[in-house]
Amino acid sequence: MVQIALVKSEVEIARCFPIMQQLRPHLIETDFTTRVRRQEQQGYYLIYLEDEDTVRAVAGFRLSESLSWGKFLYVDDLIVADEHRSQGYGQALLQWLINYAKSHDCQQLHLDSGVQRFAAHRFYFQQRLEIRAYHFAIDIN
Repeated sequence: MVQIALVKSEVEIARCFPIMQQLRPHLIETDFTTRVRRQEQQGYYLIYLEDEDTVRAVAGFRLSESLSWGKFLYVDDLIVADEHRSQGYGQALLQWLINYAKSHDCQQLHLDSGVQRFAAHRFYFQQRLEIRAYHFAIDIN
């Protein structure tokens, strides 16, 4: 049975690591729980989708507000395990996020996606997300 839940325990955070690492390969397992807990203090939430007692998908998000977007939900991370894609897990997770945003009076949901993630972009278009802006960045060393 598919269940989606907000992480509460460090055990749940640790169970999310193998999936999250597929999206964020630079992450180090021994630092993951500490980083999630630190980000939680800044409004970050981590959720996971579980089916048959196995974590199949993970998402990290935060609620925020800006002059340009009003109140919105921003998806930092959204990943379905490679071996479990195209089984409806991504759609279920995204719908959960949309419902959460609605229940918290958000007007929009936003996410950024790396330009190289073509399969993810196909999925987002299928879910009716639109490209509305370019995201610019610079490394500061």
